[in-house]
Amino acid sequence: MDRTAHAVRVMKRLGELYPTAHVALDYENPFQLLVAVILSAQTTDVGVNKVTPTLFARFPTPEALASADVLDVEEIVRPTGFYHNKTKSIMAAARMMVTEFNGRVPDTMEDLLRLPGVARKTANIVIANAYGKVEGIAVDTHVFRLAHRFGLSAEKTPDKVERDLMDVIPRDEWFAVNYRFIDHGRAVCTAKRPACGACTLNDICPSAFKTPGWREAL
Repeated sequence: MDRTAHAVRVMKRLGELYPTAHVALDYENPFQLLVAVILSAQTTDVGVNKVTPTLFARFPTPEALASADVLDVEEIVRPTGFYHNKTKSIMAAARMMVTEFNGRVPDTMEDLLRLPGVARKTANIVIANAYGKVEGIAVDTHVFRLAHRFGLSAEKTPDKVERDLMDVIPRDEWFAVNYRFIDHGRAVCTAKRPACGACTLNDICPSAFKTPGWREAL
């Protein structure tokens, strides 16, 4: 199989299915987006969107969050899960923004990766949506799962899967990968029971009708 040609076919069909796919987190500026993405780890965007209005009303800037009381922040972000670590990360990131970046979210991949709680997935989402710079492909659990099912990568880490996807997907499509894969992963190609029978990619997907738990209909 020509992986590049296969990747192009996959992206074309997903683009037809999800022409308006976009980040589902609510935000008004780069700071809010960064915090929301950190909070979204191992929870839903819907859940994050429920807590961030309160969080940003109380702490609207990196300076405010950096100097907040830890317990106050934890109480707000508690519903997103793992709230001790998430609070530690967003507050530490805010402090670094204040001390090293003049209270701003940095706009380079190198500097974003210096922030506590920020790995390549978070950095890719922030730099692309906040600053219009597409440096790579954000690999979350949906992208990781679908990259394997579509036969686009067999790697075991998000960074290596990202490199595989960047090798076969045209650069002008990198931004769209995350959102198309997420929408399809949520609607059809779910983790436990993918609806292979209802999937419009089942004639080109090497995992179609082979994944344990697959079903015919949505």
